[in-house]
Amino acid sequence: MTRLHRYAAITGAVSLALASAAAATAAPHPGKPGAQTVRFATFNASLNRGAEGQLEQDLATGDNVQAQNVAETIQRAEPDVVLVNEFDYSPEAAELFRDNYLAVGQRGADPIEYPYHYIAPSNTGVPSGHDLNNDGTIGGGDDAYGFGLFPGQYGMVVYSKYPIDTDAVRTFQDFRWQDMPGNRIPTEYYSADEQADLRLSSKSHWDLPIEIGRSTVHFLTSHPTPPTFDGAEDRNGRRNADEIRFWADYVTGGRSADYIYDDEGGRGGLERNARFVIAGDQNADPNDGDSTDNAIHQLLGSPRVNTSHTPTSEGGVEASELQGGINDEHTGDPAQDTADFAEPPGNIRVDYVLPSRNLPIRDSEVFWPTSDSPLHRLTGTYPFPTSDHRLVWADVKVTGGPGRR
Repeated sequence: MTRLHRYAAITGAVSLALASAAAATAAPHPGKPGAQTVRFATFNASLNRGAEGQLEQDLATGDNVQAQNVAETIQRAEPDVVLVNEFDYSPEAAELFRDNYLAVGQRGADPIEYPYHYIAPSNTGVPSGHDLNNDGTIGGGDDAYGFGLFPGQYGMVVYSKYPIDTDAVRTFQDFRWQDMPGNRIPTEYYSADEQADLRLSSKSHWDLPIEIGRSTVHFLTSHPTPPTFDGAEDRNGRRNADEIRFWADYVTGGRSADYIYDDEGGRGGLERNARFVIAGDQNADPNDGDSTDNAIHQLLGSPRVNTSHTPTSEGGVEASELQGGINDEHTGDPAQDTADFAEPPGNIRVDYVLPSRNLPIRDSEVFWPTSDSPLHRLTGTYPFPTSDHRLVWADVKVTGGPGRR
């Protein structure tokens, strides 16, 4: 995991986009009537750029090779709702990627239409006014609320075939870390003023209600900071664990979520019977890597989360065997790996699609073709043609709405 993959930046206004009035009034999904299975996905696509505005330039035409590969990966996986992590914040770029890449068939893949998408500000790259890395100066990516070299770097965007209930969207960009009871803030490292100002989310946490027929599924998206690039105080590892814990408390609801407030002042978490899918690059593996002990188990061990079907791939197994090294020391199943990282930490599982218990999982997969597959060109080996992460999807049964058979 390179330093540039620490993520992000973001300022600007929320953009909720519909493809057109005609698309908005059309059926949200082309599946046959009565079908009830919906595919949710997450993909850290590495569509970040080194300079502000560069992503818009790259997406202005349809000939950027990496963007073509990202679009084809999504087209091959065919998700109905997909979170794209590491997408520089830009409403314009979000539309350009939709229109110039996703809606255009790539190398024989069918085009994929998303009438709805959501993009919003993030903490990455937003100056904190504090010397958060204690180097004696204030400014730069390390001193932003979330790491970023410029406002907008390493954002995220969601594309959906189903309507997003924009009136009910909740964001948690401004939630302060110290307001989480029992938080892991390294108080010996941060000053009292810094602790009073620090935000929990290194990007943002979004609750996007997706309207699927008569049902609503809350798409809970985030991208916690990598648990590295710090010192003995483990400030990033601690933050990563609490960013993950936020969703565990949120879906538990009740007293566990009483402390939570959103950017509009609304309080509390989800209702106990709410349907949800937690998605994103969580930067935490259940067994290996650098994350704080129990970080991802806060979700995997939650009684509200459905872990009956774990996404796997044959390509992850092959890559682990061919690369060897630290991968041979891992205790986790390489079939569950979702990222091809250099050593350390090697190949690990960091990308998740976790439905609620009341959403039965029909199938799931990590998009990681083996080297003998024609689609291996989309994942490849270092330097990667697309991303060092793999798209992950899960098919869930949603009662009361049309979907794929």
